[in-house]
Amino acid sequence: MSKRKTLLLMLLLLSRAASAADFVGQASVIDGDTLEIQGIRIRFWGIDAPESTQLCRGADSNLYRCGANAANQLDSFIARRPVSCTSLSKDQYGRTVATCLVGTADLGEWLVSNGLALDWPHYSGGRYRAAQRDADRSGRGMWAGSYVEPWLYRACMRSGGSPVHCSDDANAHP
Repeated sequence: MSKRKTLLLMLLLLSRAASAADFVGQASVIDGDTLEIQGIRIRFWGIDAPESTQLCRGADSNLYRCGANAANQLDSFIARRPVSCTSLSKDQYGRTVATCLVGTADLGEWLVSNGLALDWPHYSGGRYRAAQRDADRSGRGMWAGSYVEPWLYRACMRSGGSPVHCSDDANAHP
């Protein structure tokens, strides 16, 4: 994304933050980066969490369901508190793409800073880069072991791979 587009997106985000949220209410966690509020599917802007079938290796080198873990941790963090989301766009699947808050906590930033999702610079312009660097240095979540980026996992699955094969490759992050 060009610097100009990133700047325009950040200005849009700031101006939208000053207005009322588009969706507020009780959220159901669909997966690590998707919620549903009032029947509307909402995909978090700028991050990517492991898919629900995706596996990661923990510090002990054992596989665990990191996608399911991200969703469960998010659900526990929200703890039935109201979620407010500001819509930014629609994705290719028709989901609303939004930034979402619980109180003052940006859920995308919370997920990345806890190693449960990755900053997706292609979309975020690096908005969550510092949170990701901190999670990496502290060995939180996926950073404690190894993982495959969720976008690469999905590509592998689309080409006929299996969850185990697509979750564990030679390019996994140490």
